[in-house]
Formats: sequence, C-alpha cells, structure tokens
Amino acid sequence: MQKTSTTNYSSGRTFDLILTAMSIALVFVATLLLNIKLPITANGGLVHLGTAMLFVISIVFGPKKGMIAGAIGMGLFDLVSGWTLWAPISFLARGLQGYLVGKIAWSNGRNGNSTKFNILAAILSVPFMLAIYYVGEAIIFGSFIVPAASIPGNIVQNVVGLIVAIPVAVALKKTPFFK
Repeated sequence: MQKTSTTNYSSGRTFDLILTAMSIALVFVATLLLNIKLPITANGGLVHLGTAMLFVISIVFGPKKGMIAGAIGMGLFDLVSGWTLWAPISFLARGLQGYLVGKIAWSNGRNGNSTKFNILAAILSVPFMLAIYYVGEAIIFGSFIVPAASIPGNIVQNVVGLIVAIPVAVALKKTPFFK
C-alpha cells in the first residue's frame, strides 16, 4: 500500500513539473516567435503573444504556474533576444502579472471557470505590470519622462493578449482534461 501512494505522489509531481516546464516554454516561444516591434519610439517595445499565453496559463492552471511561466518564460526571452537589460524587470513584472491573474481567476473556488472574473483578472493585472516596467525603465534611462513612451505599447500588448486569451481559456476549460 505504501508503494502505491509513493508512486501516485511521484507521478503527480512529475506531471506537475512537466506542465510547469511546458507553460514556461509556451510563454517563451509565443514571445519569441510571435512578436512585432512597435515603431512608437526607440523603447516602444514589442507586441507579442507571450502575454496571451501568460493569461491562458494563469487562468487555466492558477497563480503559481502563471507566475512561474510569466517570470521565467519572458525573462528567458529577454536574455536570448537582445533585451538582456530588461530580463530582471520582465521577471518581476510578468511573474507578478501571472500571479495576480491566476489568484483573481481562481478566487473563491472559481478555478478559472468564470469568464467575467478571468477578464477582470487580466485587466486588474495590467496596472501592476505597467508600474513595474515604468519604474524599471526609469531606473535604466535615469528619467521618469522617457518611460511614458512605452505605456501605449504595453497597453496594446495586454489588450491583444486579453482578446486572444479569453476564448482560448474558455475552450480549454471545456475539454475533458479540465472537467
């Protein structure tokens, strides 16, 4: 009997590790391969589908996986794609954003099943992400004026992410895996 519960515990942890690694990879790849550099300013940033993946993972799997996938996935993207200076900022901003989306979407036993709360979660996470990037950019550029140019691009990125993520999360929640 002891061996059975150890095997179940071990296979459950292995499955959890696989889901976490796949979530990180999804955020990283969606950020790396599906992005458009905005011509707003030199620091205008990117619009990418990594934000959509972050929202989907946070809604479908909860705050812990959302936080890990956002922080590591987008932090890795910054490290390998020439945005190295931004990696610590992305790690903090996207980790917090993933956590907040998951925490709100999974609050009061909802487990990401309420479309209204999922939309609310994504919207409420945006100011926190904007604030972290704003402060980080202000430190990098030594100015509290320069970072204002990045705000419109970051808002567009989050709106696109929300538009893509909500239907995907709704569809995934209807699959047998999540019932």
